[in-house]
Amino acid sequence: MNNNFGFVRVAAAVPTCHVADVDANVHEIKQQITEAIEEGVEVLCFPELTVTGYTCSDLFFTQQLQQNALNGLQQICDFTRGKSIIVLVGAPLKVDNNLFNCAFVMTDGDVVGVVPKINLPNTGEFYEKRWFTSGRAVREANGSPRIPTVDLWGGDVPFGIDLLFMTRDYCFGVEVCEDLWSPLPPSTQLAIQGAELIFNLSSSNCVTGKHEFRRQMITQQSARVHCGYVYTSSGVGESTTDVVFSGSTYIAENGDLLEMGQRFLRESSMVITELDVERLRTDRQRNTNFTKDQHGHYRKINVAPIESEQGYAEPIHRHFSTTPFLPEKAEEDAYCSDIFSIQTSGLARRWEHTHAETIVVGISGGLDSTLALLVAVQTADMLGYPHQRVLGVTMPGFGTSDRTYSNAIRLMEELGVSIHEIPIREVTTQHLQDIDHDINNHDVTYENAQARMRTLILMDLANKYNGLVLGTGDLSELALGWATYCGDQMSMYGINAGIPKTLVRYLVRYAAENYFSDDTRETLMDVISTPVSPELLPTDEQGDIAQKTEEKVGPYELHDFFIYYFLRFGFSREKIAYMASVAFEDQYTPEQIEHWLNVFMHRFYCQQFKRSCLPDGPKVCCVSLSPRGDWRMPSDICEM
Repeated sequence: MNNNFGFVRVAAAVPTCHVADVDANVHEIKQQITEAIEEGVEVLCFPELTVTGYTCSDLFFTQQLQQNALNGLQQICDFTRGKSIIVLVGAPLKVDNNLFNCAFVMTDGDVVGVVPKINLPNTGEFYEKRWFTSGRAVREANGSPRIPTVDLWGGDVPFGIDLLFMTRDYCFGVEVCEDLWSPLPPSTQLAIQGAELIFNLSSSNCVTGKHEFRRQMITQQSARVHCGYVYTSSGVGESTTDVVFSGSTYIAENGDLLEMGQRFLRESSMVITELDVERLRTDRQRNTNFTKDQHGHYRKINVAPIESEQGYAEPIHRHFSTTPFLPEKAEEDAYCSDIFSIQTSGLARRWEHTHAETIVVGISGGLDSTLALLVAVQTADMLGYPHQRVLGVTMPGFGTSDRTYSNAIRLMEELGVSIHEIPIREVTTQHLQDIDHDINNHDVTYENAQARMRTLILMDLANKYNGLVLGTGDLSELALGWATYCGDQMSMYGINAGIPKTLVRYLVRYAAENYFSDDTRETLMDVISTPVSPELLPTDEQGDIAQKTEEKVGPYELHDFFIYYFLRFGFSREKIAYMASVAFEDQYTPEQIEHWLNVFMHRFYCQQFKRSCLPDGPKVCCVSLSPRGDWRMPSDICEM
């Protein structure tokens, strides 16, 4: 697994079905096995009753079909010999005087386990109880297997609903179609007992609305038990006497739908992706309620597929978003509405609780202070307060450009807040003289003196006007330590502390396009296009920004990618670099990614002391750096 970074390549296949024609079905299955091996697939899942077809009805009772199914299974099993793949196929199996609807797990010429379906549908179209016996019949009342093995071609094979399949790198379980639709799906108990991947061999017909419901059920189940879930269902070729099968395929991971195949295809199809076992294990270890039921009886079956000679096949099929904190287009309205609601609700509660008369915000004309100002105004509206109770303070310094100054003034005017302009050049010059610092030495003292002077002014104004200083720094700056200690690092409520920089930009754009008039929209769009800068160093000869943050610490889109996978999942440096190289393939070279990742890691570890005393602020995304909440780390820890 180390070479694969925890990724397991899986596939959900839908072969063209020939009802009751086992030879034709076996031919289709072999072709798809060959295709999957060429794609480097490690586990390939076929639909329910693949070998015979699902719609054989009373033909299941015939000895001929039953024997043909066994012969077909043996051919498929023999076909896997010497091949580096695990295959799951569905077929009927007679045990004693009962017929079971089973999933057969095979690799390298052996069937390693057989799992019978538990929950049999009893609807008019699919009254499976007419033909099959529930898998519950193979267990005693105490949970131990009544029929522990079945004889297949002269060998005993584990049989039952209590099987966990263990490979060197991961554990998986199997359920069949209706099992997922039951009040307590077998996959729940399988996951609790250790199964990290679940494979569902299904034959689910298509009616209006069912596709979306099924998709939600699969993604929700994968989230509920922190698993990877691979689902495939019968497609073209099944009988359409009363119903139609669409060939639905889904691969989900921990609540995220990674792949969904096209339905109603007229030929065989397959979807392939990688499931991230390390990601699943991270969430399971953090969920202390995710513990094994010691009373359950489950057998662990060792599965040892042949190692692939070519190693892990490239390229990876899985897509990694370059902006993991941003929503999909279809979800942006609800997503952005939630974020603004979280921020305004948090600030409203703090505003009311402190009985503050005003909210004091330093306005630089940059992204972070703009978002903080928008939230303050929205909060005032929520509480029924006039906008004048928001005090916008612009404090031009040595590096303030005409562009940011103009945007700051225009934005405050357009939003109708109280405007305070307090230049800091003279007072900072005097302060530097007092501490005997050369005004021409533009070092960290020169920069931080301005940041702390601005914070001093905001705090004193808050005292004067019975106010609450609203912090503007964002999650990305906190992760990098890109803040002046006791300067912009400090406030009375850090409204942006839970929002990474890429999301700040996104939210300002969303607000511009959806909430404001043309004039305000124009100002906001110019703020968005302005280079990110603390503006602590003098402007260039043209009066433009000379100090650009991303030239110093690196691109924020990369850092936010690093933040997401480091804080959310605790991935290794090597894995994050690999994922970033896939996500940003056309934007950054592996060497650039490695460089900025090293910068991120170094700054993250050595700047913890700035985060250990952060002011309160609302958590917005899936991660935060609050020392009281999501992230607790010693300030003097060694870099790993």
